Amino acid sequence: MNKWIFLVITLISTYRIEAQVSDFKNVNFKNADAVAYAHKGDDLSNLPELAYQLTHTLPTDVEKFRAIYTWVSTNIESDYSGCLKNLSKRRKHQKDSLEQHRWNTAFSGQVFKKLLKEKKTICTGYAYLVKSLANLAAIDCEIVDGYGRNESMETSELRFPNHSWNAVKLNNKWYLCDATWSSGAYNLNTFKFDFDYNDGYFLAAPEWFAKDHYPINTSWLLTNKKITLPEFLKAPLIYNSAYRYGIFHTEPSVMHLEVERNKSIQFILYDEKKIDLSSLFIQINCGSSSEFLKPQIEHLLNNQIKITFLFSHQGTYDVHLNVGLNSICTYVIKVKNRV
Repeated sequence: MNKWIFLVITLISTYRIEAQVSDFKNVNFKNADAVAYAHKGDDLSNLPELAYQLTHTLPTDVEKFRAIYTWVSTNIESDYSGCLKNLSKRRKHQKDSLEQHRWNTAFSGQVFKKLLKEKKTICTGYAYLVKSLANLAAIDCEIVDGYGRNESMETSELRFPNHSWNAVKLNNKWYLCDATWSSGAYNLNTFKFDFDYNDGYFLAAPEWFAKDHYPINTSWLLTNKKITLPEFLKAPLIYNSAYRYGIFHTEPSVMHLEVERNKSIQFILYDEKKIDLSSLFIQINCGSSSEFLKPQIEHLLNNQIKITFLFSHQGTYDVHLNVGLNSICTYVIKVKNRV
């Protein structure tokens, strides 16, 4: 056993959330995905024609929207340089609303020109394209602007809205999705965009979506319990692997914690997809040292995982909950002699 941490994992079932996509559990999306992949590489010179080709053979709106979403997520690259340029300009003009408006107007033109010509864009372009294609297929779809948190965006940088995604109306109910974060990521080693489709952002459960998406118009949270922006910014950092594996943190609700030495602290995860828990690891970072722990797991009941830590040494630790080498969420724990 590790000399400074004791770990126990058990499962409990007092908390249950169905993913929104499960509303369509009887729908087979293979046909919609096949249509999207059959049109891989199609250009954007004629959006009405593209919308028709992606949807006209599919019988339901949810399948039509799935084909649109899959196509956008697997054909449009994220414009990393454009994101950096936009962020830099917005920082520069954050106290000058007139200059910020001028920049936004000029940059929007650049965004859509690059999208149509190169199939490369920022989040606004993804959301615009999903909405445009959906609307052409007679599906209600809106762009939602707000704050997005991920491992590349420090909380201190979230001084203004930085992200856009979509809400789509299917069977008279609104659903949330994010084609930008479904598409993949820019590789800083190769300086190329790596397509890596993540299905977890398609019609995601609002309770989970709100962990890294916070809309300016909070009615688009679509949750029963409304959270505030400060609560959102103080929450644990969540990674896209949480959506990929369907495992999300629920407690504690804040990222930075203090715990007394030799007293335990508990974490609750919700296991939506019932992953193989033998793949669950804990990564502990302290200063320059990093250690992966293979926890003891007692699988008692479904859906929730309770993790109990007991630190025996003082210090500040980054605690990453991982599936394999992929982080699900991160907490920062300060261990003191007394709290």
